[in-house]
Amino acid sequence: MDNVSFGDIRYNAASGAYEARVDIARGGRLFRYPARMKGPLDLPLDQVRAGLARNAFNMSDSGDLRSVM
Repeated sequence: MDNVSFGDIRYNAASGAYEARVDIARGGRLFRYPARMKGPLDLPLDQVRAGLARNAFNMSDSGDLRSVM
């Protein structure tokens, strides 16, 4: 995941989900996504990052909400 970077990862206790801004570099451009992944508070950080990245890539491939930098 060299082309992926994360903003602050926060846990939303009300929804039981991790949330973060995920940036994906692709084709010389930067795409920014608001990612979210449900999981327990004690989930290992590598699994949280993988889930958030997967969520962002799913939005990237589907044409959903995105911001181009």
